[in-house]
Amino acid sequence: MSHKLVLVDGNSVIYRAFFALPLLNNDKGVYTNAVYGFTTMLLKILEDEKPTHMLVAFDAGKTTFRHKTYQAYKGGRQKTPPELSEQIPLLKEVLDAFKISHYQLDLYEADDIIGTLSKQAQENKWDITVISGDKDLLQLVSDKVTVNLTRKGISDIEPYTPSFMQERMEIKPEQIIDLKALMGDSSDNIPGVPGIGEKTATKLLKQFETVDNVYEHLDQVNGKKLKEKLENHKEDAFMSKKLVIINRDSPIDVSLDEITYAGYPLTEVSAIFKDLGFQSLLGRIDGEAGDDTEARAELSNIDYTIADEVTEEMLGHKAALVLEMLDENYHYGRVEGIGVVNATDAYFIPTDKAVHSEAFKTWAEDSSNSKVVFDAKKTLVALLNQGIHIKGITFDMLLSSYLLNPAENNHDIPAIAHRMGKTDVLFDEEVYGKGAKMKVPGQDKLSEHVVRKTNVLFQLKDTMEEQLKTNQQHELLKELEMPLALILGEMEHTGVLVDTDRIEEMGDDLKQRLNDLEREIYELAGEKFNLNSPKQLGPILFEKLGLPVIKKTKTGYSTAADVLEQLQHEHDIIPKLLLYRQLGKLQSTYIAGLLKVVDKDTQKIHTRFNQALTQTGRLSSIDPNLQNIPIRLEEGRKIREAFVPSKQGWIMFAADYSQIELRVLAHIANDEKLVEAFTNDLDIHTQTAMDVFHVEREDVTANMRRQAKAVNFGIVYGISDFGLSQSLGITRKEAKQFIERYFESYPGVKAYMDDIVQEAKHQGYVTTLMKRRRYLPDITSRNFNRRSFAERTAMNTPIQGSAADIIKKAMIDLHEALKSEKLEARILLQVHDELILEAPKEEIEQLKKIVPATMENTVDLNVPLKIDYEYGDSWFDAK
Repeated sequence: MSHKLVLVDGNSVIYRAFFALPLLNNDKGVYTNAVYGFTTMLLKILEDEKPTHMLVAFDAGKTTFRHKTYQAYKGGRQKTPPELSEQIPLLKEVLDAFKISHYQLDLYEADDIIGTLSKQAQENKWDITVISGDKDLLQLVSDKVTVNLTRKGISDIEPYTPSFMQERMEIKPEQIIDLKALMGDSSDNIPGVPGIGEKTATKLLKQFETVDNVYEHLDQVNGKKLKEKLENHKEDAFMSKKLVIINRDSPIDVSLDEITYAGYPLTEVSAIFKDLGFQSLLGRIDGEAGDDTEARAELSNIDYTIADEVTEEMLGHKAALVLEMLDENYHYGRVEGIGVVNATDAYFIPTDKAVHSEAFKTWAEDSSNSKVVFDAKKTLVALLNQGIHIKGITFDMLLSSYLLNPAENNHDIPAIAHRMGKTDVLFDEEVYGKGAKMKVPGQDKLSEHVVRKTNVLFQLKDTMEEQLKTNQQHELLKELEMPLALILGEMEHTGVLVDTDRIEEMGDDLKQRLNDLEREIYELAGEKFNLNSPKQLGPILFEKLGLPVIKKTKTGYSTAADVLEQLQHEHDIIPKLLLYRQLGKLQSTYIAGLLKVVDKDTQKIHTRFNQALTQTGRLSSIDPNLQNIPIRLEEGRKIREAFVPSKQGWIMFAADYSQIELRVLAHIANDEKLVEAFTNDLDIHTQTAMDVFHVEREDVTANMRRQAKAVNFGIVYGISDFGLSQSLGITRKEAKQFIERYFESYPGVKAYMDDIVQEAKHQGYVTTLMKRRRYLPDITSRNFNRRSFAERTAMNTPIQGSAADIIKKAMIDLHEALKSEKLEARILLQVHDELILEAPKEEIEQLKKIVPATMENTVDLNVPLKIDYEYGDSWFDAK
C-alpha cells in the first residue's frame, strides 16, 4: 500500500487566513474567520491529497534554539492580535474533530517538526506534501517532497517541485538556504547582506552555487559595491544561513505510525461546524469522511397505535405533541406525521387524518387542553398553515433545553434525550439520512420514530422544569420565552408585504448606476479593464496613476477594501471604485436575494426568527436575514422602501431603543457619571469625549465624538486595543491609552468588569437581569487566550443579554397593549433594537402614546429607557 503524508504549517496557514478574511465572529461572539479559512483549505487538502498520514505542526512559543545564535531572531514581528491568538485553540478542536494529529515542541518551530517528519517519511519512500506560506520550507523539496505554497490569501496554492523551482526561481531546493543567507528575511528579522535582494542573490548562486563558494571566490564577484557589501557583512551572511537551516533531526516524540489518517467522523465534524457557525461547510462533508458508525442503543418495545381517525378522547387533556418535519423551513415544509402521547396511550396520526379532523382542530384550539411540544413557534406556524390555531401550549422542550444548555449546538429531541440519559430513541440522521440523502422511510419506521420522540418529550418535561426552577429560570421560560415564541410565530405567519416591482426597479437603477460608475472609472483610468480583477486594477492604480503602494501580495499589488480606503483622498478614482464594489454587492446579495424569497402567492416575505441560537439571547433571522440589510449606504437603506403595509390606508411604524446596551451598562455598573448622563438626557458620546479628552462640551470635535462612540460601544463588546485600533485607524498604543483613559473616567464600569470576572470564576457562569445564564468553562483555563476570551464574554454577556431580554419583554408587553386597546396594529419584525409595526393610519395618534409608554416602562432600571419612533408609507419612511 502506498503512503501519502501531508504536513501543514499550522501557524503560517492560520495567520494568512486571519488576514485574508474579514474579522468576523459567530453568534456566540467567538472570532472564527481564521479557523473558517483554515478549515475550507483543510477540506480541499483532504479531497485533493487523500492522505494516509497527516499532521499539523505549530510553533511552541516565541523562544527557539535559534535565539542562542541570534537574540533578535524574529524580533521585528508585531505582537499577535488576541483576535487571532484565541482562534488557535479553536483550530486544534477542529483538528481533533477531524481526527488529524497536531504537534508542537518547545524551543523548536513548526518548520523543524515538518522537516524531521518529512525526512523520516522520505527515507521510507513515502510521497510527502507540505503546505505553508513560508518559502523557507522550499529547502525540503525533492523528488518525494512537494511544497505547496499559499500565494494570495489561502485559496491560491502553487506546488513547488525541483523542476518547477528551477524554472520559476532558477535555483535548486537546497539553495533556498543560501538564497535567504544572502538576501535575508525581514519577516523573521534575518539580516542577510543588506542591499542584496532576491534578483542579485539568485545571480550569485547561479554563478557560485553556495554562499561558501561566493566567499571563497569573492575576487570573481562583479561590481565593486556588491563586493564591498559581501565583505562587510560576511558574518551576517553565515549567521543568517545557520538561522534558516531547518533542523531535520529535531527531538520530536511523535512517530509516523502515530499520525495515521483514516477519515473524519461525520457526527463530530458536523457538531463542531454547527457550534462554530460554519453552516456553509456542512454541505461539504459527505462520503469522503471516515467510518462514522456508532453503536446503536438497543431500543425497547414501544406500544402505539396508528390512528385511522381522531377523537378528542384519545388526545386527552394533557398530552405531548410532535409535528414531524424534515424541511427546516417550516413555512413551506411538509408535516410528515404527528405524534401524540398522553399518560396512558401513544398514537401516530397521519397528517391528512389530523388536519382534516374536526376533533383534532377542536382539541388543538382548546386552551384548557395542555400541550407539551418541541418548538412552539414551528408547531404554531405549521398548524396555522392548515387553518388550525393551537392554544394551551404549557411547555416547550426546545426553549427549555436552550435555556439550560445555551452553548449546545444541537437541541433536537434525540440529542436532548441522550444528554439526559434517555437513549431509547434514534437520532434523526439514523432514520432519515443527511443532507441531500435525506428521505422519508416507510410508515412503520416513520411512525415508530415519531412516537419515540413524542414519548421522550412527555417523559422529560417534569425533569427539565425542575432543572429550570433550580436555576431560577422557570419564570424566564414561562413569562418571556414561551409567550414570545407564540408572538414570533404569528409575526412570521403574517409575513411582511414586499413591493417586488419596487425591488426590480431598484435593481434596474443599481445596474444603471454600476454602468455609469464603470464608465467614469474607465475615463479616470484612461483605459478599459476588468474592474473585478486585482491583477488588472493594481497596475492601473500604482503604476499608471502612480498612487502610493500600501500593501503587496505574492501576486502583485493589494487592492483590498482596507487599502483603497487609505487611498480615498489620493485620487478621484478610489471613491468610485469603493462605491462600485458596494453597489455590486447590494445588487447581487440583497436585490436578487430578496426576490428569491418572496412568496409567489402572497407577495410576502416570511422570515424565520432564531430564538434558540445565540448565547446572549438575541434573536437572529434567516430566509432572509432581515437584520443584515445594509443601511450605511443610501441605496442600502432604500431597500426598506420595498417593505410596505399589507393593507390599503395602513402605515409602517418603527420604534427603536436608543443606546439600550449603554443604558444597561450604566444600570448594572451603577457608574455615577454614566447614570447622571443618561438621567439628564445628555449625549453620551459627547459626554464620554469630554471626560476622556478633558475638554469642555463646546470643544468636542466631530472626530473626538466619533472616537468616544467607538469606545463606548466597544467596551460593551469587550473590545481589545487591536480591535479599537482597526476601528479607528489609530495605533494599538493609542487605542490602549484611549481605553485606559475611559476606565479612569468611568471607574464604576472598571469595577463592574473586575467584579463580574471574579463572579464568573466563582460560579462558572454569568447571568442577565432576567436570570439567563451563559456558562464559561474556560474562565479558569490555563490557556491565556481561552481565559481572556472567557473574561471578555463574562463582561459583555450580562449587558448584551439583558438588552436582548428587555427587547423581548417589550414585544410581549406591546403585543398585549395593542390587544387590550383593541387596535388592529400588529408587530411585523424585530431587527436588533428596533420593532416594526403596521397599523391603520387612524391609529397613529394612539401608537405615538402606547408604543413609548410600553417600551420605555417594560423594565425598571436606574436610568431611563428611551425610544425613537417614526412612521410612513414604507419601512424606509418609518426610519
